[in-house]
Amino acid sequence: MLSDAARRVVFAPLDDSWGRGEAVARRLAGAIAMGLIGDGEQLPSEQELALSMNVSTITLRDALSDLRAKGLVETRRGRTGGSFVRASPVALAELSRQRLAEVGVSELRDLGDVHMAVAGTAAQLAAQRASATEIVRLRSLAVKVGELQDEAELHRIDGRFFIEVAAAAQSVRLTKQEIGLQAELAPLSWCLTGDDPARRSRLAADREAVAEAIAGRDSRLARELTEVQLAEDTQVLIAQHIELTRRRQRG
Repeated sequence: MLSDAARRVVFAPLDDSWGRGEAVARRLAGAIAMGLIGDGEQLPSEQELALSMNVSTITLRDALSDLRAKGLVETRRGRTGGSFVRASPVALAELSRQRLAEVGVSELRDLGDVHMAVAGTAAQLAAQRASATEIVRLRSLAVKVGELQDEAELHRIDGRFFIEVAAAAQSVRLTKQEIGLQAELAPLSWCLTGDDPARRSRLAADREAVAEAIAGRDSRLARELTEVQLAEDTQVLIAQHIELTRRRQRG
């Protein structure tokens, strides 16, 4: 059910002020990074996609061209042709670096602040409202974060963890907000761990702590842990952004 809701958000109309190829490409890239559009999956036709996202076919084609250049989409000709997703780890890692280099420190901080507010509130309410089934699901996702070796799947499961926390809060609005935030955060998330095993281990322990606080019905602790973790994640992204900027300046 959450997957269907998430996909509806992905293909929903863009705001009038966002009616550009760059915005369309960013949303689709985020959905690919989240795993909402699977590797090898065929996208809707250009006409269908442009209509559903409320953009012109020219704007849509510009977006697909951008995604092809990033190695995230390939276009095949013929009767069985169309645009197909290519969610390779190399392409997704490069997307993360490019996106992180584009955003500024203030934008990263602002995005982190909003995520803290949404996810923190969701964790607090989940501790009060989550069903036994939802708690089992959260614990399972937290454990998977520590077990996965596949980099792409690791970040998808971590993003799904926060979506499930919002769902466990029994709030449709919070869940929709979290899905929207994950679409923005997914292209950045690869920079949180990279190839560092220690960071991966810490990430898993952090998410397990939140799941246990929710299971223990400790709403204050669930919110506090979530906010602290996301504040730390934001600082990591800011530090990575500054380092990328310095490297580019050095040529």
